Amino acid sequence: MVLRSFLYENNYPGIIRPTKDIDANWVSDFPPTNEQIITSIQDALNDNDIKLSVSLYRAYGTGRSAGLKFLNPDGEAIFTMDMDINRPVAGVKVYTIDNFSFKGMIPEQMLADKITAISDDRVFRRIKDVIDLYYFSRCFEFDYDRVSEIIKISEKTVSDFNGFITRKEELRHAYEKFRIDAESDRPGFDEMYGAVKGYIREVLPKQDGIGEDDFDIN
Repeated sequence: MVLRSFLYENNYPGIIRPTKDIDANWVSDFPPTNEQIITSIQDALNDNDIKLSVSLYRAYGTGRSAGLKFLNPDGEAIFTMDMDINRPVAGVKVYTIDNFSFKGMIPEQMLADKITAISDDRVFRRIKDVIDLYYFSRCFEFDYDRVSEIIKISEKTVSDFNGFITRKEELRHAYEKFRIDAESDRPGFDEMYGAVKGYIREVLPKQDGIGEDDFDIN
C-alpha cells in the first residue's frame, strides 16, 4: 500500500503489481500481548464501522512478525497482515491519495527491506521484491549511503547476493511463475533483471571482470 502510494506521488509511468496483504509495525514502550494487538485492531475496525473481524494465526516472537487475518461477516478471510513488533525503523512520512492520508515508512526503508530480502536465497521466494526494485529504479534515485545507514538502524543483515547473481536462470523461472495482474507493468525478465542489478550495483559484491558497462542503468 505504501509502495503504491509512493509510486503514485512520484509519477510512476506504469501500473504496478497488486497486493493482497499489508505489512505493519506496532510501536510501543512495552511489548504488547497478543490479546492487546487483536483488541486494538478490532476496536479500530469497530470505531470506523468496518464490518470485519480480526484473528491471530501466528504469534510474534524473536525474528518473527505477528500474523493477522481479517474476516468478513461470513467468516471468509479477505486479506492478511504481517505486523512487526517494535522493529527499529528509520522514520515515517504521510502519504496522500485523493482525500485519504496515512502514515507509512519512508521509501529508503522500503529499499533497505527489499535489498536485504533478496540478498540471500529468499530471493527465489521474494521475486515480488525484485519487481518492486524495478519499479523504484524507474522513478527514485538510489542513495547508497542513506540506504546503508537504514539497514544498520533496522538491525538487518545483507548477505552475499549469491542467488541473485549466480543463479539467474532459477530466478527467471521464479519470475515466470509469479502471478501478476494482466494490466500490471510486467517487463521481460532480462529487462527487469538488468535494471535492478544496475540500480543496486553499489550494494552488490565487487566481481572481477565486471565493470560499469555490464549494468543496465536506467
